[in-house]
Amino acid sequence: MLNLPVLWRFARPHTLYGTSASVLGLYLLAGFVTEGSWEQLLSPLPSLLLAWVACLAANVYIVGLNQLTDIEIDRINKPHLPLAAGSLTWAEGMGIVSVCGVGSVLLAATGIPYLLLTVLLSNGIGTAYSLPPLRLKRFPLAASACIYCVRGVIVNLGLYSHFQQLLQARVELSAPIVLLTGFMSIFGLVIALYKDIPDMEGDRKFAIATFSLRFGQERISTFCIGILACCYLGLIGLGSGFLPVQNSRWLLIGHVLGLGILLGYGIRLDVTRREAIVNYYQLIWKLFYLEYLLYPWAFL
Repeated sequence: MLNLPVLWRFARPHTLYGTSASVLGLYLLAGFVTEGSWEQLLSPLPSLLLAWVACLAANVYIVGLNQLTDIEIDRINKPHLPLAAGSLTWAEGMGIVSVCGVGSVLLAATGIPYLLLTVLLSNGIGTAYSLPPLRLKRFPLAASACIYCVRGVIVNLGLYSHFQQLLQARVELSAPIVLLTGFMSIFGLVIALYKDIPDMEGDRKFAIATFSLRFGQERISTFCIGILACCYLGLIGLGSGFLPVQNSRWLLIGHVLGLGILLGYGIRLDVTRREAIVNYYQLIWKLFYLEYLLYPWAFL
């Protein structure tokens, strides 16, 4: 019989946190950029809840489908996951994935078309990532592009457009969302590259080509830290000097802090220890959450 701890592990909590942070952050950003009152911002909360649940369902569909097709690999790389550990059967996992996939589309279809488009594109790319005949995760460039597109471009532009139309009936892709989309796209790329570093043993055994196997874990780790640090510096400069924001100091303080955390832990990182790599990967996800909670307030 299914229990909540098993379902929770199957849903990959760190991805659910990331989806929740992006939904809330983009909603606040759309509201603050349109300079609506708090009353206007709070009135469509049922629609915000609908979008959140639809996106969470799509999230579970994508990560669950990946687990269904990677059971043997996960027994090496992630033996704690329910399917790999045997605490969830394939039929049960398939049932969860089917319900979440269909449910996400049905929920999104009741809202503004931007939400439906976001869910359909995300689910479609997630399907192509995991399932044959495409199974894009076999190809390092295509696999990275999938996560880059979903976490960076589709979610940010799609949900922001959805919330803008919800709050003011028109969509304007202004500098704040363009800058955030660019920054979070790099975050998505870093997550896509870094997640493969601790999984090299299983990927090598099952011939899953990754950049970590091709170039080595140390080079990929250094590359990821370097490009993310450059993005932090770029956002600090743009937020402080070019964006018309009253609270640009929050961007400056928050991103200097984020950059310090990234580099402070990165300098001491021992890439030969799998546990250290996994912990640093989770730290990158925490910085991902923080961005969505920090960035919108600069436009309040």
